[in-house]
Amino acid sequence: MAMEGLERQSGVLLHVTSLPSHGGVGDFGPAAYAFVDFLAAAKQRMWQVLPLSPTGYGSSPYSALSAFAGNPILISLEKLAQDGWIAWEKLNDLPGADGPADFAGVQEKKIPLIKEAASKFLQSASDEEKLKFQKFCQDNISWLPDYAMFNVLRRMYGYASWNDWPVEHAQRKHDALTALLNDHGTELAVEQVVQYFFSEQWTALRAYCADRRIQVLGDVAIFVNYDSADVWTNPDIFELDEQRNPIRVSGVPPDYFSATGQRWGNPLYKWGTLRERGFDWWVARIRRALALYDVIRLDHFRGFEAFWSIDAKEETAINGQWVKAPGQELFMRLKEVFGTLPFIAEDLGVITPEVDELRERFGMPGMRILQFGFAERGGHVYLPHRYVPNSVAYTGTHDNNTTLGWWLDDANDTERANVQVYLHKINHPAEINWAMIKSAASSVSNLCIFPLQDILHLGSEARMNTPAALGGNWTWRYKPTALHPDFATQMAALMEMTDRDGYISPTEGAEAGKPTDEAHLRVELGAAI
Repeated sequence: MAMEGLERQSGVLLHVTSLPSHGGVGDFGPAAYAFVDFLAAAKQRMWQVLPLSPTGYGSSPYSALSAFAGNPILISLEKLAQDGWIAWEKLNDLPGADGPADFAGVQEKKIPLIKEAASKFLQSASDEEKLKFQKFCQDNISWLPDYAMFNVLRRMYGYASWNDWPVEHAQRKHDALTALLNDHGTELAVEQVVQYFFSEQWTALRAYCADRRIQVLGDVAIFVNYDSADVWTNPDIFELDEQRNPIRVSGVPPDYFSATGQRWGNPLYKWGTLRERGFDWWVARIRRALALYDVIRLDHFRGFEAFWSIDAKEETAINGQWVKAPGQELFMRLKEVFGTLPFIAEDLGVITPEVDELRERFGMPGMRILQFGFAERGGHVYLPHRYVPNSVAYTGTHDNNTTLGWWLDDANDTERANVQVYLHKINHPAEINWAMIKSAASSVSNLCIFPLQDILHLGSEARMNTPAALGGNWTWRYKPTALHPDFATQMAALMEMTDRDGYISPTEGAEAGKPTDEAHLRVELGAAI
């Protein structure tokens, strides 16, 4: 997605679970629509979300049970009640809209109600609804039946990892799966209806965004979980032994932040096998992502050029090695299938010239994190005077502390002094947020993304994720009263002043070879990609 020549715009990073929805976790209900209204009032043109996949251990959106399915906890019970699939009174005993996300409580109380609604759908849906559901199943036949079986078997075996199931199910023996279809048909159908509910509600929310000229920027993690429907269904494209245990796993080598590196543990791809098959699995994955999002952020982009390979027997990432990946061939194949590639490359960390060359060859903008620019380690590449138009500027990401939290709790004296030199004197901690937001917005980056926490001037208590920390991550939600109109007014004025409100003058349009017959020409990002 080469962004040169496109109008400047900005957006907000907020995962769906962080919405103050009724029921203990953010979802696709009324709070989501209110947030979109806030984005529109603030003249934001992009909503960035984290992966919407069903989560496994730790409720991390980057620890998914499927790279294709949607997370059931994001389904709004209020929407299901409006559609008549569940009685309103059933919602009375659920947690409210305030406080951190309660993932355990959601699994205990909300998920059973969603499945109850799915059962009612199977029993009493109209012919028209049944036809829509059947079309959904047919459109997603490449992953939906296997995901449904995976979920039913997980419950059957006490949520143990699939490699601990009896061999006939772990290795997908034909007779065992046939018996599963015969004996658990209703359960399997319920799982598919739940995915249909997810699709219907997300599609409606995206349409609401589109009506307000807001696009959705979604996230695709390069690797998938070992304990996932993806590996269980497609063991032949991953580096597994005869017992289907990982041979080599993913991670990153030792660096400034970690003396032993990071051993993520995801199974590595058999890139040779994928190449022989025309990268069919990746084509299917991107096709699914493009059905969910307008623009895609490729997490750990450098792994498409070379990845850190660790023997599965190793306990740390120290003894790994770099192995080349066929990123160029993969992206050429994706371009052949999809035409344009609306990708943003997450190119943070130690990046080689080869990684930059791969990203630039396909016109993908990289990321620039303003917080990183004030470090002592020569991070000036992350300061606005080093930015280029085909980039995405962030004050921080979901893995960073909030800007206020960084300033108060994480930044050292040198970093604070650098801020005062580069921006302006910060007389009170509350000033840091707006100073950073203005700096990022004023940069030449064609796209600028602000975590909602920074717009709301929130501190470390609102941090979304602390990498490598055990517990406490992913639970932040903003308060129901937090989206004060003054924030939207302030952001809208800044977007106008920094030319990020989507406006292109007739003169600018003519220079770019665009039609000039409208007094106020506005160009959508997606139409121009």
